[in-house]
Amino acid sequence: MDEEISLAFLSDYLGGLAFSPKQLDEPLPKEIPESNGNRSRRDLIVEIARREELTVRELAKRVAGSRGHYIICGTPEMIADTLVSWFKNKGADGFNLMFPYYPTLMETFIDRVVPILQERGFFRKEYSGVTLRDHLGLRQKQVEFISD
Repeated sequence: MDEEISLAFLSDYLGGLAFSPKQLDEPLPKEIPESNGNRSRRDLIVEIARREELTVRELAKRVAGSRGHYIICGTPEMIADTLVSWFKNKGADGFNLMFPYYPTLMETFIDRVVPILQERGFFRKEYSGVTLRDHLGLRQKQVEFISD
């Protein structure tokens, strides 16, 4: 992603903090202003920067690509292994997938990772009904209509 856009994303998460060209290859400043936005996301981004000792430039690239979320990269088998491990060991009950661009990466995931997850029994091969309620195993809600 373009560096200027990456820095704009980072600045937005950090309460409008502006960075001089000199600061880009240094760690985040000690003082980070409060943000009017998502405080938990802000705190997570600052924690990642401090823990991994990222420069502002490195953090900006990371935030622009993932918005502070965990990134999984690798072969289809590696991605499936990671998802299964999280599901089995970390208590995940589902995942939100955020692809950097569509439709190519989404189609690649569907065509190459989903079959591996299906083989391992971690992704359905068929749906159990026609509505979301059916797919989630919920009872059909009875609706009564009152006419005058």
